[in-house]
Amino acid sequence: MATGRTHRPATRSRGIPEATVARLPLYLRALTALSERSVPTVSSEELAAAAGVNSAKLRKDFSYLGSYGTRGVGYDVEYLVYQISRELGLTQDWPVVIVGIGNLGAALANYGGFASRGFRVAALIDADPALTGRAVAGIPVQHTDDLEKIIQDNGVSIGVIATPAGAAQQVCERLVAAGVTSILNFAPTVLSVPDGVDVRKVDLSIELQILAFHEQRKAGEEAASAPGDGVPAAVARKQSADKGPDGDVPAVMPA
Repeated sequence: MATGRTHRPATRSRGIPEATVARLPLYLRALTALSERSVPTVSSEELAAAAGVNSAKLRKDFSYLGSYGTRGVGYDVEYLVYQISRELGLTQDWPVVIVGIGNLGAALANYGGFASRGFRVAALIDADPALTGRAVAGIPVQHTDDLEKIIQDNGVSIGVIATPAGAAQQVCERLVAAGVTSILNFAPTVLSVPDGVDVRKVDLSIELQILAFHEQRKAGEEAASAPGDGVPAAVARKQSADKGPDGDVPAVMPA
């Protein structure tokens, strides 16, 4: 079986835009769900809705793959699963190392979805000597002292960083020096990498902050639409509480 070291996805050489590449996994997830239900074909509208995009964008994305579907029939689900999997490089084996086996790293190691999507966790690495030799998800944790040898022995080109922020850049530099060319970064920091190295950042706190922004905006809209001539409901309640039977209560009562 081929490894990630010698085979790279062909998306860039074929001129597929990065935005389209970012949506391909969404299509693949929706198509895989259809395949598991033995659905033979799907329309662009149905697939776009399942993937959370509009159908015009979907058809444009698929045109880069050379897949246009059949009018009145739609897209062949199994063929599209294969076509997108091949384009993403998921028809081959990609050995991955996870560096940082704390709570998050251990959770990633235990995630069962890697193998079914073309990824094999080749090694777990941590700087804590107390973890060395301990099995997580059936894989023994190895010490960071052996990082370079582990990368070379397993032909790894994809590394996952789940370390604290302070250690992430040094780990990144060691991974790159050992031959890793793609990094998935869970550490809450921005990594500096040389040209030719791809980094994808996953920051859960940033995603939560974005959700908090939307929640605050929704709360503001609800308050603005509450009765009371545009006065937010909380303010209206306070003003009502400040009124006595004869009108407004003075801010400072006379002695």
